[in-house]
Amino acid sequence: MHRPAVPALACLLLAACSPSSPPASSLPATAAGTPLERVTASMQAFQDARSFHAEMHLQGARETRDTLDFVAPDRYRLQMPIGTQVIVGNVLYLQSQGRTEKLQLPEGMVAQWRDPMRVHESRGQLRVREAGISQIDGVQARQYEVTNGPAQAPVQFTYWIGPDGLPLQLRHSGLSQQQPYTMTVRYSRFNDPSIIIDTPVSTP
Repeated sequence: MHRPAVPALACLLLAACSPSSPPASSLPATAAGTPLERVTASMQAFQDARSFHAEMHLQGARETRDTLDFVAPDRYRLQMPIGTQVIVGNVLYLQSQGRTEKLQLPEGMVAQWRDPMRVHESRGQLRVREAGISQIDGVQARQYEVTNGPAQAPVQFTYWIGPDGLPLQLRHSGLSQQQPYTMTVRYSRFNDPSIIIDTPVSTP
């Protein structure tokens, strides 16, 4: 069986709008509280979601467009050019050329999909700045610049929160193997019961 490079897949797993000033009456409901409180509350609502869909766009030395579906508590479906991969718990069902192989993933590898900015892991090092109001697919969103980690090695994100307090988009730029990249993740279909992820059958 031809197996896609697992390090490349792991890299993707670890990698997922112009401001305007609308009338106050049309601002998202997340306007209450400090910027840090709004972002923290939004990430908590995201973690509490029973399902969601995400469109992931990686730009850099190479460009990819992948989709991710999640169903609680631990099922993920990643649709990539190499095929559809399913993760249940820490088991990756690697599907390629009509065959399915089970691979054990390192503990916590996919945890960032539920807390992509690691808000709860590094709460004491989280800094948030409000960056205005943007339109994401016609939906009004409150935009934030989020910095996490120690001051000497910060990690930065741009984060958009919709009127319901849930994320609409997340963008992060950085370096991978000394090459710059930008990952943009667009979220939708929160708590959609029609998202179903079945466990694939392994092929001997």
